[in-house]
Amino acid sequence: MTAAPRLIISDIDGTFITSTGRVTQRLRGAIVRAVESGVNFGLATGRPHRWLLPVLEQLPLAPVCVCANGAVVYDPADDRVLHAFELAPAAMAEVVEVAERALDGVPHGYGVERVGSSALDPEEECFLITPEYNRDAWDSRFGVAVTADLISQPAAKLLVRCASMTSAQMYERIAPAIDATVAHVTYSMDEGLIEISRPGVDKAAGARYLAERYGVAAEETIAFGDMPNDLELLRWAGTGVAMANASPVLHAAADLVTRTNDEHGVAEVLERWF
Repeated sequence: MTAAPRLIISDIDGTFITSTGRVTQRLRGAIVRAVESGVNFGLATGRPHRWLLPVLEQLPLAPVCVCANGAVVYDPADDRVLHAFELAPAAMAEVVEVAERALDGVPHGYGVERVGSSALDPEEECFLITPEYNRDAWDSRFGVAVTADLISQPAAKLLVRCASMTSAQMYERIAPAIDATVAHVTYSMDEGLIEISRPGVDKAAGARYLAERYGVAAEETIAFGDMPNDLELLRWAGTGVAMANASPVLHAAADLVTRTNDEHGVAEVLERWF
């Protein structure tokens, strides 16, 4: 990309924020200069919209965000879900059947992220897990239910968690057995968690929604990411940028590779124009 982008979209964890969860002053400055020049900016994350506040409170603006790996488009300025692509209960039931066979004899659990309507919705009503999900500090706020109840309502994402395996190992066992017309499978962390969305729903789907909202073409978009759930986004954008700390699959697909999230990687690229 030689001309300045008209739309900037960045993943959050491992990309936009540092390993300590901070938006650096250098990056904040680059984003502000870009927006002041008329460029559109959005974040695209695997996080539900209820988990955006620690990042957004570090910015002097409120970008529309693609959340839950593309399943939810959220406007923090109005605390409003603009669009949701939900996974149907029947599809979740098929995925659970596949996971039960693939993980037979291996302890594992399930979780769902329901859309809700506000970032202030009670966490225990929107993020539910089975007792086997492997509770940790993040899980203490979640609702607990048996699998049948968990998948009885549409959800933004179905999660499968297995503490004894990596996410890549789980993906290799489960993803090939799930028909692409049933669900989309990806992962955004290494620690034994895969994420399932509605067919065709990924960060690129959410990015297309933003691009249409702003009247911007894919070729005019620059996107940043670091994990397999960013793959479709980087391929869709006119310029896809992988972080130095990114998964090798992103390095292979990206148009360029920048420095790590702790070395101002996103800012370094944007400073070419802003």
